[in-house]
Amino acid sequence: MSSHHAQAQGTSRATIGMIAVSAAAAFLATFNETFLNVALTPIMTDFGVDVSIVQWLATGYLLVAAVFVPVSNVLYHRFPTRPLFVAAVALLVVGSVVGALAPSFDVLLAGRLLQAIGTGLLTPIGMNITLAVAPREKLGLAMGIMAAMTTLGPSMAIVVSGALLTIAPWSTLMWVFGALSLIVLLAGAVLLRNVAELGRPVLDVLSFLLVALGLVGLLYGISTAFSGSALIAAIAAVVGVLALAAFVVRQNRIEHPLLDLKPFRSTSFVLGVSMTMLGLLFVFAMNVVIPIFLQSVKGQTPMGASLTLAPGILMTVVLGPVAGRLFDRHGGRVMIPVGFTIMAAFALLVGVAAGHESVLLFAALYVPAVLATSLVIGPSQTFALSSLDRESSPHGVTVVSTSFQIAGCLGTSLAIGVYNALTTLDLGNGSDLLGASILGFRGAAALVALTSVIGIFLAFAATRAARAARAARAAEAETIEPGRTRTVVDLMKTDVYALSTEQNVLEALQMFTERGISGAPVLHPNGSLAGFLSDGDVMRYLSAEHPSSTNIYSFAIGESDDLEDALADLVSLPVMRLATREVVTVDANASIADAVAVLSDKHLKKVPVVRGETGPVIGIVSRSAVNRLAIFSYLASREGQVQPADDETAVEREPQLA
Repeated sequence: MSSHHAQAQGTSRATIGMIAVSAAAAFLATFNETFLNVALTPIMTDFGVDVSIVQWLATGYLLVAAVFVPVSNVLYHRFPTRPLFVAAVALLVVGSVVGALAPSFDVLLAGRLLQAIGTGLLTPIGMNITLAVAPREKLGLAMGIMAAMTTLGPSMAIVVSGALLTIAPWSTLMWVFGALSLIVLLAGAVLLRNVAELGRPVLDVLSFLLVALGLVGLLYGISTAFSGSALIAAIAAVVGVLALAAFVVRQNRIEHPLLDLKPFRSTSFVLGVSMTMLGLLFVFAMNVVIPIFLQSVKGQTPMGASLTLAPGILMTVVLGPVAGRLFDRHGGRVMIPVGFTIMAAFALLVGVAAGHESVLLFAALYVPAVLATSLVIGPSQTFALSSLDRESSPHGVTVVSTSFQIAGCLGTSLAIGVYNALTTLDLGNGSDLLGASILGFRGAAALVALTSVIGIFLAFAATRAARAARAARAAEAETIEPGRTRTVVDLMKTDVYALSTEQNVLEALQMFTERGISGAPVLHPNGSLAGFLSDGDVMRYLSAEHPSSTNIYSFAIGESDDLEDALADLVSLPVMRLATREVVTVDANASIADAVAVLSDKHLKKVPVVRGETGPVIGIVSRSAVNRLAIFSYLASREGQVQPADDETAVEREPQLA
């Protein structure tokens, strides 16, 4: 039984705590991306720098964060989850202190970039934790919460920073963020446990340098295209593209790639990531251009401009999890294109309202626009990641997390670039500042409306891709080679949790707890089957050796002393001391009927599938898999009355079986 299946019986407090910490980390990471933006003007005054210098506090942050996202995947599988999480958040705390005490702009920038390293590591770590512990049938809800926090972060940062700057200097922002980071650090230290499958992945330095050069070159070129030398921007972008191309080539050639590119083989994943980026681009673009417009044209204070955004922001937090639940039940076939349509329509209406005097009308029209992003970002992200298998999911998370930073940089740079370019052009044509600024804002609004229209087409393409994937799965399930009897290979799950003969029993119990399973095969180093260990084997041992600790639930009622002593004895006990050595198996060439007979006669829920009498374990065939095949075959025989689930996740919604 997989961890998802166990959690399906009810999400535990530990799971809820870990998802909450992950959501808080997602909030921190995106909150800090715009938290300092409102303070750029006083920072320029204090340190005597111009806008071309001070903008690196925002652009440099996004660039460095994007560069370190791919590194997180290596670290995630090399170090235990809790200390890795704590170390990443600690970088945010230290960077905040350095920035708050900075005597010069260079020191402030150094502190900001230190925070960016933590952000680049933290975003995918939090998402991986959520994917690892969230039940499959509640994945949409969990990712909806993550998406809500991701959307809330940059928006709420503008509101909070605007309020703080009315009563305190800009350095207060660094202290406040440091305090928030410290709270999340302590929560992670208490609530998290290891959820990653640890190994010793190697960090390929050349791959890191290539992806760093590629992302920095590409994003620098885009960010300076409107405000700097067009030639330099073009050169930087070309260098970035070439470096990324070299990065892709190297990943396909080396044994331990920095980023596994398998997720890109999935059309559903690529479309899901693209739709997520378009939703995030909308959020970042509007959240940077609206405050600028309201302050420079409408005469709003930073606080007033922030409060204009607040209603939509707060309502988005509520709608994010709701959208996740709707996606779990109905999929995104309707939800995602409707979300993009609302975004496009109301972005244009906001642009029209920019020419009217009423700020209230402006704010009211923006509410449905930002609310609609909840129908897009979370569901699109879930759609992308749920199309991957367990092995590819961490690499998919890395891609999605990198896309956050890229979308932020693109949204910020393009919106400000279009706004400034059209404003300057209209001023040159003789218009006054008010008229020119309105034109600039409407150009930025039209830009995000256009990207939303593109999102509509991508959503329809995603629906077609999902249907094609379902049809392919159905065809694969129904089609076998002429004359060949269906075997357990056609039915088994290859995603198997297993123990090694070198592990001790306490490590086995830890894996059972983390994965939510009741037992696992024990394998020799060559992959052949050595035995099978279940929690029942362990309980029988404890009952015999430590009679007073038989009830493992004594932990739940506070009577844990005896059991704690008993479990401590398991550290030195090899798994093979308790494992069943005579394991019932089925051969890979066995028919489905043979597997059914074994499961029925032996009263088993699942049986390891082996290749040859002493060959390696290649999968697990289970009673529930047989049941699903029987039901599917019956429904499919009813003249096409069975319809696929109305979603486009392009992945089985049932839990993966251990």
